[in-house]
Amino acid sequence: MIAVVNAGTPEAEALFAAQDARRAADQAEVRRAVTEILAAVRTEGWEAVGRFSLRFDGAEPYELSPEQRRAAAAQCDPAVYEALERAARRIRDYQEKLLVRSREWDAPGGGRVGALVRGLTRVGLYVPGGTAAYPSSVLMNALPARVAGVEELIMVTPPTAHLRPAVLAAAELAGVDRVFALGGAQAVAALAYGAGPVPRADKIVGPGNAYVAEAKRQLYGLIDIDMVAGPSEIMVLADGSAPVSYIAADLLSQAEHDPRAASVLVTTDRTVADAVAGELTLQLAALSRRDIAEASLRDFGAAVVCADWAEAADIANRLAPEHLEIMTENPRALLPLIRNAGAVFLGPYSPEPLGDYMAGPSHVLPTSGTARFFSPLSVDAFLKKTSLIEFDRAALAPLAADIRALSLSEGLDAHANAIRVRTSEIRS
Repeated sequence: MIAVVNAGTPEAEALFAAQDARRAADQAEVRRAVTEILAAVRTEGWEAVGRFSLRFDGAEPYELSPEQRRAAAAQCDPAVYEALERAARRIRDYQEKLLVRSREWDAPGGGRVGALVRGLTRVGLYVPGGTAAYPSSVLMNALPARVAGVEELIMVTPPTAHLRPAVLAAAELAGVDRVFALGGAQAVAALAYGAGPVPRADKIVGPGNAYVAEAKRQLYGLIDIDMVAGPSEIMVLADGSAPVSYIAADLLSQAEHDPRAASVLVTTDRTVADAVAGELTLQLAALSRRDIAEASLRDFGAAVVCADWAEAADIANRLAPEHLEIMTENPRALLPLIRNAGAVFLGPYSPEPLGDYMAGPSHVLPTSGTARFFSPLSVDAFLKKTSLIEFDRAALAPLAADIRALSLSEGLDAHANAIRVRTSEIRS
């Protein structure tokens, strides 16, 4: 079911090359189509949004009234609603502990400096339709924004899926202000430019298909985005201390997402690799999404056998997985070796689905190796900082000569003069 390879061999290098190829899939047609959609919405506004909505979703876009939202949310299964409530409390608590607040302090030698920390004015939240309409993602995207103090949160979701009760229940729990039945790249464009009743947002977050991701990528700079997410991935570092059933179950938890999802076991014990490979075959047979998981494991799954844990950590840092589970006898001993991962799960009772739903940190994580430089979505992503500087003449005077010397060295006479007129008795 999955290939078992030794680290440092051509087979292992072929595995890593496949991971890179998965990240660099050709998106030329997607880029072309999205460029056309964005240009039309920018010039034609709501008329273009409606035209593309009819073409791709078969329905006109519209805003759901508060009554429609509440009625749909009321249809949510009570057990699911209660679980969403509990998850929301844990997510909110985690984000509140991360929240950075404004502060000021005395600068050396006089004057005051600091930073004003405030939430963004308006954020757009994209929620996919169909089988990818996950209410947990609504909470994971919206609650950090709310904790940050975002003034208005606008949710867009395809008109074919606008009455999914659990999704709208999550939106109500998270305090979403407005909901539009609108999807695809045209929804992203409407949020970026402002179109018809859809106001312009400062940032757009949330998962979507290749067209949504490409629209966010092209619009970055005009608006901020969370990240351009790729297929899901998990890496498990494991010795013989954890049951192979746990390891296999967690690898499958990501393989069922997408045929391009990657599930990789890294171990120093060949017997563990072989046992997990066998267990995957047994567990796969019972899955409702067996075909998807089977394709994922066949094309992008593997068990890599390393000489030692230092080599295993090097592989983890090279691939920078979205999810990294450490199921070893002493998982914290390996933690200092890990530099690149979206989220780290320590021990056999910290499975990846715990992070997806209930642990507290957002499950919106960097994928496709971008954990080398991106962080998980959090309250920080919805904050902006404004520098604060307050000096009087006495505090400015000791710095005047240095400021003038530096500005004149850069050929900026007016900069130097702005200091001179404040610290010299001569006035222009």
